[in-house]
Amino acid sequence: MPTDVFAVLANPVRRRLLERLREGPCSASELAGMFELGRPAVSEHLAVLRAAGLVREEPRGRHRFYHLQADRLAEVGEWLHPFEQYWRQRLEALADLLDEEDDT
Repeated sequence: MPTDVFAVLANPVRRRLLERLREGPCSASELAGMFELGRPAVSEHLAVLRAAGLVREEPRGRHRFYHLQADRLAEVGEWLHPFEQYWRQRLEALADLLDEEDDT
């Protein structure tokens, strides 16, 4: 059974980990240093991200480096796409209304 990407992304710590990994691979120690959580708690979040297919782990000696795997995020993007169009239309309608009020 695949992990629900939406449930995984609901956690703010996991989202911050993914945001950091957008910049490039990072060691578990460096990632843990971003939070006021213990390293075991951050490791658990990384395990959830790994199980969801959002990150991959690369052992390098005694350290583990994590890499973003954004393919699974496409599922989220596809789901959000209609909402993006909705809000774009709403903002355009608001801009039109404000332009009309400026003209009066």
